Amino acid sequence: MPTATLAAQERTRAFARVIGPYVATFTLVYAIRLPALTGLVDDLFAQPVLVWLLGALMLGGGLVIVGGHRSWQGPLAVTISLFGWFVAVRGFLLIATPSAIRSGVDATLLSPTATLIARVFFGLLAVMGLLLTYAGWFTKPKTPA
Repeated sequence: MPTATLAAQERTRAFARVIGPYVATFTLVYAIRLPALTGLVDDLFAQPVLVWLLGALMLGGGLVIVGGHRSWQGPLAVTISLFGWFVAVRGFLLIATPSAIRSGVDATLLSPTATLIARVFFGLLAVMGLLLTYAGWFTKPKTPA
């Protein structure tokens, strides 16, 4: 498998330096405080304009990642690209189907099993964020073949 160009590797590392700490911080907090976030979720969905704004920001942020990072060579690059698509799709769904998203969130918070699964999922995302942080800040690019 050919190695990505030096510029593509640098761009991937730059995205990892920003996305990694952000994902690690927020998902770790979500994993720890998930049951206590019910009031926050209720407040968010009580204001449709906030839901729409959050969806618009997520869609825009995801599209910035997708548009600015077009490399799929190597596990780090694939992770960054998939994260961009994940955020963009979540933003779109929040704009297009806020009631379905609300129902899913409510069902997750009401079920102890679903809450545990969500906490594990957020914990795994926090680990991914730490790995992205490490890769972005402490690794060197590989010389293209």
